[in-house]
Amino acid sequence: MSERNLDFDAVINRKNTDCLKYDFAKQRGLPEDVLPFWVADMDFKTSSYVIDAIKERVEHGIFGYSESGDDYFKAVAGWMKKHHNWEVKRNWLVKTPGVVCALALAVKAFTNKGDGVLIQQPVYYPFSEVINDNDRVVISNDLYLGEDNRYHIDFEDFEEKIINNNVKLFLLCNPHNPTGRVFTKEELIKLGDICVKHNVIVASDEIHSDFVFSGEHTVFAGIKKEFEDITVTCTAPSKTFNLASMLISNIFIANGNIRKAFKHQLDGAGISQLSAVGLEATKAAYIYGEEWYRAVHSYIKSNIDFVKDYVGKYMPKVKVIDGEGTYLVWLDFSKLFDVEELDRKIIYDAKLWLDSGKIFGKSGEGFERINVATSRSILKEGLDRLREYVYQ
Repeated sequence: MSERNLDFDAVINRKNTDCLKYDFAKQRGLPEDVLPFWVADMDFKTSSYVIDAIKERVEHGIFGYSESGDDYFKAVAGWMKKHHNWEVKRNWLVKTPGVVCALALAVKAFTNKGDGVLIQQPVYYPFSEVINDNDRVVISNDLYLGEDNRYHIDFEDFEEKIINNNVKLFLLCNPHNPTGRVFTKEELIKLGDICVKHNVIVASDEIHSDFVFSGEHTVFAGIKKEFEDITVTCTAPSKTFNLASMLISNIFIANGNIRKAFKHQLDGAGISQLSAVGLEATKAAYIYGEEWYRAVHSYIKSNIDFVKDYVGKYMPKVKVIDGEGTYLVWLDFSKLFDVEELDRKIIYDAKLWLDSGKIFGKSGEGFERINVATSRSILKEGLDRLREYVYQ
């Protein structure tokens, strides 16, 4: 049997499937006919091997409490070793319904109300939400846009923010969403050494690690033992194989005391066994999904190149930020409009639903995030609308 779902040019109608991306514009205050490029899932069918595994599990017909065994761990560990050269141990693994859930649990486990939690804006907006909603304080070591059209870390400011705010938890996003940066090993060592020096625990969101197009992803906890001992590493098959609704994330925590504190919050939230179907889908993806993954990786890379070429040719005053990873492209409109005018034109004139940069922090104002994990024809339609109705 071979992989069947490799036609990524095919347009699949996702409407009327309770799809967050396509079916809930009106409920969120937007026109019903907007074309969405916001939430980070794909418009592609997942691997046919995953679908077959789900079908087999469903046909069994019993959906009682389920847990994962050795075959599940071997599948996940095998993927981490093959793709990221990282060896994990079974007792490190804690499963959660999602990475954002894991970040929220980390905030509750390792900080107290009123404490500052460090992030690097502009960053995925749930980072701020899980801090604020748990009555902690957002402390941002803002990334800065360099002359090379890439984002960089201000390491001096990073350490000062830790010292001045008595920070005990840092939420790292690598590959970074929305800027696309894939931090180098040297950059991560600088960050990690500072965190070790000041006893800062690192919750490292590495959910986009399978989509790196330039350079390579370095697992933060895998760099050296001192980093392993302070890190909660958050991974999931959801971005890689388009399985977000399966509600499975694999969290690796080597330090027994940190793992115990994290699991205490997990138990306190009433989370125990997860979805039997999700576990089966994850296992199938990591064992049999290699061909599909390589094909979708290549297709998305070509879509990113298409966006760069299109914007450079037809919208030269818009800057496409050079990122090395994720299937999210960060567009700089700051030289054209103020924030509110930009959002209005995109939503109501172009009838597009992008993620406004302002939700990623103040440093994101004037930018827009666009998800390119869609068919080329849909992507071109979105860019054509930007060109016609926004770029004037």
